[in-house]
Amino acid sequence: MTRITALNSEQAPEASRRDLEGLHKAFGVVPNVFATMAHSPAALGGYLALSQALQKSSLTAREREAVALTVSQVNGCDYCLAAHVLFAGKAGLDASDIRLAREGTLNAVVALARRVVEHRGRITECDLHDAREAGLSDGKIVDVIAHVATTTFTNYLNNVANTELDFPAVD
Repeated sequence: MTRITALNSEQAPEASRRDLEGLHKAFGVVPNVFATMAHSPAALGGYLALSQALQKSSLTAREREAVALTVSQVNGCDYCLAAHVLFAGKAGLDASDIRLAREGTLNAVVALARRVVEHRGRITECDLHDAREAGLSDGKIVDVIAHVATTTFTNYLNNVANTELDFPAVD
């Protein structure tokens, strides 16, 4: 049972309505994660602004989805796993890539993301060395951390709210 209600446009604070309308245009519906986030116009607006800015990061769409899968798996967020399995397929990841991303072993980007989440940012010198040896620049490392942070926010929100799943469930 949902613990924080997803809001429709009429129920949402006035300051969240414009963002909800934009999400409806983009998705054809407002996914429950955003309808739940709409309780806080600051959280919804801030999340959307950061997410939009990170679309221009050094990570490709495939890498962004792989990071989201890794982080969501570690954080145990069924809602985000369902959403990002769908989006990962659209970004070009096949079933094997998705499995490896969820395990945190697909590539150096997801390996770093997994270590950051597992150790709450306190990765070892060896972890950082391995990322750099694999070709990740400091800019890309910062972008991975930024994507970890945005995904962690939605993971925690969905885990606390027990957001109703509106994407196909995954195993």
